[in-house]
Amino acid sequence: MRHFALTAFGTAAFVTTLVGCSSMAPPNSGAVSNVGGAGASNVSGSAGTSGGSGSTVSQNGGTGGTNAGSAGASGATPSSDACPPSWTTSPGCGAGSNPAGPAPDFGPRVLIFDPSMSTADVQSKLSQANQQMDGDQFDDNGYAYLFKPGNYGTADDNLDVRVGFYTHVIGLGESPDDVTITGAVRSKAFLGGGNATCNFWRTAENFAVVPGSNIDGGIDVWAVSQGTAIRRAHVKGSIQLHDNGWASGGFVVDSKIDQTIDSGPQQQFFTRNSDLHNWTGGGWNMVFAGDTEAPKSSWPQPPRTVSDTTPVLREKPFLYVDASGNYLVMVPQLKMNSSGPSWTDNMPPGSPISIDNFYIAKPDTDSASSLNAALASGKHLLLTPGDYKLDSALQITKPTTVVLGIGFPTLTPTQGNTLISLADVDGISVAGILIEAAKTSSATLLQAGDMGSTADHSQNPSALFDVHCRIGGHIAGTASICFTINSNNVLIDNTWLWRADHGAGADWNTNKSDSGIVVNGNNVTIYGLFAEHFQKYQTLWNGNGGSVFFYQSELPYDPPNQAAWMEAPNQNGYASYKVADSVTTHQAQGLGVYSFFHSPVHAANAIETPTASGIVMHHMMTYGSGTGLIDNIINGTGGPAQAYSAD
Repeated sequence: MRHFALTAFGTAAFVTTLVGCSSMAPPNSGAVSNVGGAGASNVSGSAGTSGGSGSTVSQNGGTGGTNAGSAGASGATPSSDACPPSWTTSPGCGAGSNPAGPAPDFGPRVLIFDPSMSTADVQSKLSQANQQMDGDQFDDNGYAYLFKPGNYGTADDNLDVRVGFYTHVIGLGESPDDVTITGAVRSKAFLGGGNATCNFWRTAENFAVVPGSNIDGGIDVWAVSQGTAIRRAHVKGSIQLHDNGWASGGFVVDSKIDQTIDSGPQQQFFTRNSDLHNWTGGGWNMVFAGDTEAPKSSWPQPPRTVSDTTPVLREKPFLYVDASGNYLVMVPQLKMNSSGPSWTDNMPPGSPISIDNFYIAKPDTDSASSLNAALASGKHLLLTPGDYKLDSALQITKPTTVVLGIGFPTLTPTQGNTLISLADVDGISVAGILIEAAKTSSATLLQAGDMGSTADHSQNPSALFDVHCRIGGHIAGTASICFTINSNNVLIDNTWLWRADHGAGADWNTNKSDSGIVVNGNNVTIYGLFAEHFQKYQTLWNGNGGSVFFYQSELPYDPPNQAAWMEAPNQNGYASYKVADSVTTHQAQGLGVYSFFHSPVHAANAIETPTASGIVMHHMMTYGSGTGLIDNIINGTGGPAQAYSAD
């Protein structure tokens, strides 16, 4: 990502290139240089006018389009799980030992806090860890902060939980309100001038925060971009999604904000199943799915896409402790057509698994062989922070297996191998993992199902949560594809697939990679798809019935010339989002594609799809800076994104 300072004077604009992370507009510019249409059932009539004038063309209008067949029966909640919702285990449901076991040895980079500790003691330990992580953009060794139920900090003595790179904040309560932090759980801008466009790879979940008056004026600051998440949180006050400067992208779900959410200059952002109360600001592409008190849908000014419900959903598994201090992992059940947070009724969202049923993995002692032996024996996996160098894929073959990472564990191949392989079975959950390419190229880093998989998993789909992919940046790696999804009905909830544009190996001929994701399965649903800088299609969709809610994508900066970047002999560049010609049903809403080309290259289209009546593309925009151009939004229509001249 590269960062710009831009100042507008009337209709003219001037761009100055600075160090950093994003080819995007500056705070409060409100720039939407090109926008698509609202809810068109046939994409040949879906593109809007060039230049962000505020007009749209729509055949159907509306706020959500259709679901293209990816969900089950309307209003139904599948009950395929054998175990009923509960906070406790039984011998037949989730138990290893009964009761569940105490805390295992999570290793030195998992810090466990107890409310009996003094604020000064907790703050000291947090500050020591944050000194390592706050500016540590490229690493493979993170931290997890585990807070046992109770209160931390006071109105007079605020606790400052700084969330730096590869930092994972976890409340261990059954409800977010069981862990209350008075002070802040915050992410401040990594670069100068409030620039948060490099604020990647950090997560905070299952806690309540009372913003303290001694920190940031009593407003919780969560200034982030890609590869981040707030989940299952209660902000008992106001939150600010920027640090008074640049920010680009974020993911807040299953949360409640009591007062104001100030998105300010955030350019693209996604919220899901949250109680938002009062949303303000936003730049290019704000998408809301299943939120209560969401803002009204409007396009293009302000650029807001709203779906009243989330069609098919399983929330991320989470770690918690019971009243006796025993550790469990809750696995939420599948929901259809849901809205609002999952936890406000205080009911268990699913069925727990005792920590004794998990193999606790350590990067310094475990290998692909030991991890696969644990999986084969029927264990679930909990991956603690660090780099797992694997000479073969993790083979996840048993239905309903949970692989849960805490503290951003990283998986790296050593033999050009796949890192994670999901069998074509029901109900696998993989969460909280960063996978990255190495020097020897891998064909794909994650694969769900074999090619040609046909099983119907609609009643209990496998799901990926906060699983991110990195090609270069930390190490000079290469892989053809990050994710290959062959199974049907897979759910993906927040993923950033990134071919690095800066850092180690960030070069057209070094960190080679064709695509972020290739979807071959039918009825695959993604909430929060971020895919950037790959050398061909960022996203290639071959299966029917796919659904995407929020898409953020930047085309590669570094094609050396047009001849090196051609989809076909007579077609310049590659579309970011490509739906194959054979597809007859697909829907996506809230799509933002932008570019900053170093050379004067063109992309003919940001998005390419068939024009069948079952293809529904709702609210699309492009933005362009630099020397080249995106010529059209979709299928040769919409006109070019505006290009600003350098000053």
